This record gives sequence, C-alpha cells and structure tokens, in this order.
Amino acid sequence: MENDYYLVFSSGGNSYSCEGTFSGPDGKILLPENTDEGEHLVELSFRDSGHRRTVTLRAASDVVIDGYREYGHDFFAEGDPAKEYDPKGDLYFINGYQSWTDTREYYGDTRERDVKSLPAPILRSFSLDRYGDAMFYKYDKRVLHGYDVFYVKGKTTGFVLNLNYAKAYLIVEVVRRTGEVTLISDLSGSAVKSGDVITLCDYYYSGDVDEGIGFLKETFRSRTAGKIFGYTSWYNYYQNINAGIISRDLEALDSRFNLFQIDDGYETFVGDWLSVDEKKFPDGLSGIVSDIHGKGLMAGIWLAPFVAEEKSETFKDHPDWFRKGPDGLPVKCGSNWSGFYALDLDHPEVLSYVEKCLKTYADMGFDFFKLDFLYAANLPDYEGRTRSEQAEYAYSFLRKVLGDKLILGCGATLFNAAGKFDYMRIGPDVSLKFDDVWYMRFMHRERISTKVTLQNTIFRSFMDGCLFGNDPDVFLLRDDNISLTAAQRKALITINALFGSVMMTSDNVAEYDRSKLDALDGALTLFNEAEVTDYSRRGDVITIVYALGGRSFTLKYDTEKGIII
Repeated sequence: MENDYYLVFSSGGNSYSCEGTFSGPDGKILLPENTDEGEHLVELSFRDSGHRRTVTLRAASDVVIDGYREYGHDFFAEGDPAKEYDPKGDLYFINGYQSWTDTREYYGDTRERDVKSLPAPILRSFSLDRYGDAMFYKYDKRVLHGYDVFYVKGKTTGFVLNLNYAKAYLIVEVVRRTGEVTLISDLSGSAVKSGDVITLCDYYYSGDVDEGIGFLKETFRSRTAGKIFGYTSWYNYYQNINAGIISRDLEALDSRFNLFQIDDGYETFVGDWLSVDEKKFPDGLSGIVSDIHGKGLMAGIWLAPFVAEEKSETFKDHPDWFRKGPDGLPVKCGSNWSGFYALDLDHPEVLSYVEKCLKTYADMGFDFFKLDFLYAANLPDYEGRTRSEQAEYAYSFLRKVLGDKLILGCGATLFNAAGKFDYMRIGPDVSLKFDDVWYMRFMHRERISTKVTLQNTIFRSFMDGCLFGNDPDVFLLRDDNISLTAAQRKALITINALFGSVMMTSDNVAEYDRSKLDALDGALTLFNEAEVTDYSRRGDVITIVYALGGRSFTLKYDTEKGIII
C-alpha cells in the first residue's frame, strides 16, 4: 500500500512542513529530512497489515502537532477501469460530526451546507455555527467531509474506520469533482514532550464495504441489546408540561410500553436541575416516579448536564463555572431557551454540581437518563486535550456518576459514546412539518427535520447493536397540531420500527382510533420481529429489503416526499 503524508509541526519557535510517501508494510522516517542543525526533531513509524494502518510519532524535542493528513490512497478497489469517474454515480457515506448532523450517502454532485455562508448578523443572533463543527473545521464547497467511518460504493469501493477515535477524530474529505479521498487526523494543538510517542492515526481499511461493516460490528459491542418502546413528553407539549398532562398520558399506556420519559419543562430553567417548577409540579417528581413504576415501566428523565441557559440561577450566580473563549466571554453553545453556555468541565465545583444533579434523580428512582446537548463538552478548547479526548473524558464522567443506569446520549459525538452510553440518538429532532418551516432549510446541518432524520436513521443503521442501540427519535400518529401527512406519518413509524432499537412517541395514545391502533400494532411487529437484510439508494429513492415471518419484503422510500411508494 502506498499513500502520501503531510505533517505540520512546530518546535522551538519554528514551524516545519514535511511531506513524503509511505511504501511497504512498515518503516520509519526521520523528519525534517534536512535541517540547518543536521538534527531530526521527530521520527515517524508506520505499520500496515494489509487492513490496518498505524502511524506514530516519537519526538526528539518538544513539539506541537499542527496538522497531519494522508492522501493518494490506493486501498480503494477500482471497478471497470474504462469507466470514467461520474460524480452522479459513486455514493459516499458521509458521517456527520455529531448526533444531529445530517448523515447519508451523498453523490459527488451534492454540496454540503456551510452555515457560515449565512449573513453574519443571523449567525451572531442565533449562534447557528455552534451546533456542529463550523467553529473548528473550514468548509470548502469543493469537498464533502465526514467523521470516523466512511465508505464509497460505485466505480470505486472502499471502507475506512477510525480506531484512534479516543485520541483524535479522523476527518475524511472527498473532492467532489474527482472522488479523491484525504484522511485528516484532528490532532491540532497536541503537545508532545521530548521522548514521548503519540499515535497520529490508526485505522482499518478494506476495499469491500460489507467486509468493513462486518469488522465494525465485530470490533464494537454495545452495552445493552434491549429494545425500548416508550413515551416522551417533548414532541407534543414541549416545555408546556405539568403534573396533570404527565399523569394523563401515563395512564393511557398499556403493558407493551417499557419506558415513560419526562422531557424538558419540569425544571425552572435549563441548568437549574435541582429546582423543579412548583407551579407545574407542586408535589415534585417523586410521586410520579412511583406512579410510573406502579405501571411496570422504567422512569426516564431529560437533562442537559453540560450547559445552563442565560436566565438560570446557575448562570447568574456562578459566572466562574462557565468555560471562557479567547475573548474572555462564556462560550455560547446556541440560541435555544434564553441562549445557553458551556460549563467548564475543568472546574471541580462544576463536576460536583453535575454529579449532585444526576445522583439526585438517580436516588429519586429514575432508571433512564436522556442526556442532551452533549456536544457542549468539547465545543470550547481545553488546552492539552484534543476535542475527542475531551468528549471521552466528559462521557466517561457521566457513566461513572450514573453507574448502571441506562443512558441515552443526544447531541453527542458518536464514537466517543461507544461503550459508555446504552442508546444514542442518531439524527436531528423530528419536525412536525416534514422538512420544518422553509427558512430553516437554509440553516445549520443540525437543524430540526423529519426529512433529514429519516435518512440518518437508515444510513447510520449499521451502528445499531454494536456502538450502541440506535434511537431514531419519535413516531407521531396523531392528527392534531402536526402537518405531517398520513403517508409521511406511516413512513416515519415504519422506518423507525425497522431500523432502531428505540421506538418512542409523544402522542396521547388514549386518543388513537382503530386505524391508528392497527398502525401501531403493525409497527411493533416490525420492531420486534423484522430484520432488514439490505438497503440501497438510487437517486431520491431508497429500496429497503427486510425479512419477517420467513418471507422477504421490499419497500421503496421517497426521500424528497417522505412517503413509501
């Protein structure tokens, strides 16, 4: 295997750019190859087994890594050599940065949406560049880019999986015009002391996509294989919940449900987790937990543990608890609620507070924790840690605090969650209109959209049961206060049932008529008994093949209309 490398590092106030070619199964390269002092500052070692490439750097002097990339890869299998590259032919799986980021198989003629192309006043007002990777990755209209797992199908086939994810994200770039692939290890700013060794990259590769996915499934083992069929209050009432609504919707659930989750709205303000709104819940939440358990269900609670909104007492009373940016101001994470900010996870009082909040609800009897907006853990810079290392640290802290409680991660980077969370949202929030209101379609890649999340559900499905249990978000069958057509609602519940380990709704199921009850029964049969055996994209249509009751079935999903055709 041959490919080119490009390494940029600094030492002693000088910057060095080094490039060359790896060849053979293993070897060592001393860099810079020519220096005025005649000394080499770093030594690169590379090993290649035919399916795994590992590159390490040993520092002979204190150095800071400013960038590392590989390009010109020859491990992708070529199809018909006479066939010209067609940007409308090959399909590239582009895995988005975090849970909500749009993820699907792209044709090369598709441009990524760059939120920084929006007018600056809109960006500033709504902080739309904070939800994904726009703060630290420079978008290029000529390029598609994804994180940690990648494949291509078509004239060229191949698969890449980052095995160094706990240290650094592996960013995969595809030049849309040519199909050329570049791998970038997100190690920028990493300091390496003299004599120390750092892994620049470590990844598995294969020219066969199915073989690659099989390796991923063998490599990762999810914490739990249990399926969740539950209720969450969010997608009907949003923050407008109260004890009466919760008790009424709980009473409607039958024995097939195994989870009842109280979502956002019980707290006075986001970040003030120990302050339950007395007007909405005058008796607190303990009695509701008992009622949930009395129906034989797990009790779930929603929190966003790493943030607090501007109106919260936490933000007002503890300004030193918030991570500051280069401008000395708290790092804003977005415009939800009254605007919200990242807690400083290097501050011991912050860790104590987060632990106290989580343990309070665990001691209250909650079994299931939906932990949201987790990208805030590594949105700010933490000196001495890469973004991936910071996410590993933060997510491991959550697991340590909650012990054996079930955790559903949301708004999180996916591979950092593997082995720490039981379940993971793998798409953005479902919208009550198929693709949300028109102007939101020009916004960030993490925007609310049923159209987007259904494609995430399908194309991230190979992660289910190995990295974690996939949560495709809710299905909605009710008629009131939503604009999804009947056909779109049918597609939503069908695809969620086929591809996820979690099925949730926010409907008051007591209001279901016979047709909705029948639709739910059919979806639960798919959820519990069907197995998807294949899916493929051609144009705007995804063909799905699944097995049920010894028979094979095929359906076609129109991604633009949101219906099964």
